[in-house]
Amino acid sequence: MKQPRRRSIKDNRSESALFRRRALTGFALILLGLCALVGRYVFLQVARHDEFVTRSVNNRVKPRVLPPPRGLVYDRNGVLLADNVPAFRLEVVPEQVKDMKGLLHQLGMVVPLSQDDIDTFLKQVKQSRRFDSVPLKLHLTEDEIDRFAINRWRFPGVDVVPYLTRNYPQGELFAHVVGYVGRIDADDLKKLDEASYKGTTHVGRIGIERSYESVLHGTPGYELDEVNANGRVQRVLETHAPVPGKNLYLSIDARIQKAAEKAFDGRPGAAVAIDPRNGQVLAMVSVPSFDPNLFIDGISRADYHALLYAPDKPLFNRAVSGVYPPGSTVKPLLALGGLELGLRTPEDTVLSTGTFCLPGTTFCRRDDRRGGFGTVNLRQAIMWSVNTYFYKLALDMGIDRFSAWMGRFGFGRPTGIDLDNEAAGVLPSPAWKARNYKQAWYPGETMIAGIGQGYWAVTPLQLAHAVATLAGHGTPYAPRLVMAEQSGTAEPVPLSNPPDGPPLVSNPAHWKAVEEGMQMVVNDPRGTGYGLGKGFPYTIAGKSGTAERYSRTTDAYNTNKNLAYLASRHRAWFEAFAPAEDPRIAVAVVLEAGAWGASDAGPIARRILDAWLATQKDPPPDTPLPDVRTSAPPPGAPPPVDNTP
Repeated sequence: MKQPRRRSIKDNRSESALFRRRALTGFALILLGLCALVGRYVFLQVARHDEFVTRSVNNRVKPRVLPPPRGLVYDRNGVLLADNVPAFRLEVVPEQVKDMKGLLHQLGMVVPLSQDDIDTFLKQVKQSRRFDSVPLKLHLTEDEIDRFAINRWRFPGVDVVPYLTRNYPQGELFAHVVGYVGRIDADDLKKLDEASYKGTTHVGRIGIERSYESVLHGTPGYELDEVNANGRVQRVLETHAPVPGKNLYLSIDARIQKAAEKAFDGRPGAAVAIDPRNGQVLAMVSVPSFDPNLFIDGISRADYHALLYAPDKPLFNRAVSGVYPPGSTVKPLLALGGLELGLRTPEDTVLSTGTFCLPGTTFCRRDDRRGGFGTVNLRQAIMWSVNTYFYKLALDMGIDRFSAWMGRFGFGRPTGIDLDNEAAGVLPSPAWKARNYKQAWYPGETMIAGIGQGYWAVTPLQLAHAVATLAGHGTPYAPRLVMAEQSGTAEPVPLSNPPDGPPLVSNPAHWKAVEEGMQMVVNDPRGTGYGLGKGFPYTIAGKSGTAERYSRTTDAYNTNKNLAYLASRHRAWFEAFAPAEDPRIAVAVVLEAGAWGASDAGPIARRILDAWLATQKDPPPDTPLPDVRTSAPPPGAPPPVDNTP
């Protein structure tokens, strides 16, 4: 029999208690979640407020470095030598590029990219931070800019950016002096201050661009740009302008520089002109030269190879780095030393018979005139370049006093000019020979040092500095190229250049005797450089030098009249200053291959003096040249020749 189901009795009280517990638990959980949410909001909005505000601003505002405009370079009259011109370049932000190799391939189909462009770019990417823009191609053409603009949407992280690039309007004329800038590489980054060079892509490589890099560079600025989600600039919020580099005014006169370069007519050599009153360089030419504009954005391998291996070495600055035996150009300096050291008076004479032998030996050397010059004093010895006079003077002086005296004119060490890579040359001395050859010094080496041969090696700049010191009555000034600096639009500030030491001449009569001998070289019909002063309104003092490149194998006199043959054996020098009585310019010229100093290098020096004269505001009227002859030539003397060894 089926049992009836029993009905449960509802416990309202228990259910109500259970509901309350559950409600309280749910409320507690909700309250706990709300507290956690509020706490999280408080943590994010209060504790980390500055951090997230910065992140938010950074997503909207991007700082952009503003590289400083590089300082300009002018000649002494304001002729522009180094300029900044506007250009456009292609930049890439590596952080925004997923496939760099693919991007470069696709981009190269729109804007032509050379392998040099790609190699340089990839090298810089490794050296830069991922979020920094890296230049890919410099100096875009208008056609390249237009083609990229059409395809801009295809290349996120790539953009065309305006910038200032260097330009050298004088081209080859000032390449070795002003130098050039080049793209910053890994080695540069190790040396340069990162903060100072943010956004800068170029740095000075040679010349003034390098030696005055800290002055020309300036200080970078920045601007804050508001950008959209694609990183495109919407507006500029704030700008802090960069501080431009200082402008430089060189002491060189472009007119003299151009005349000097033209006078060489492509023949390898160098010339330096200096104002003896202050050491300012008026011209500095090294021939051949090169176009510095090739190096600004990275020279091609083909162009660099052509310059590097050219037989005439256009990249080599002969004026400051080329070393050559000075030949007879040092004779006036040696003559002055004989007077200052009390070894000679201007009237003391020496008998030149054509051959001079080291006393007590069979070591003999000769003058270049068969039979010699007879009895000569100091002035005549300079005028005729009489070797015998200077052989004997060097021996009487001794090598130690000889080296000490010539060292006071700056030989054997850099002059201190404001350029890099200056050669020191060689000033013969026992210490130098022992250090380099581990051998003793011999008196015969002193003898030939007296005529600028043997171990002697000088740069054109050193000789110009020495001649300028002589022209300035013995007061030495370190050669200087930069004469003034200019900040912005302010007036240029001249740079001081005090004397580099005490005067070398104690008795004005000593200087006058040497100066008269140099006048006779140019103005006396018997002088080795006679005729070079004709038509010049000032009196010119000069000295020729024909330094042998190879040792003689015989004692025979030069009978070969083939100038090409002679040029292959000689370095041709000429030095001069004017006006002779109160010098304002001193010049030294060397031709790497010249038959004779006076006939080959002399005309170049004269053309430099002519160009200098044209720059003077008060040239004197034409006046007859003074008669500086002090004695008649010895009986039977042949016509004057350049008789330097």
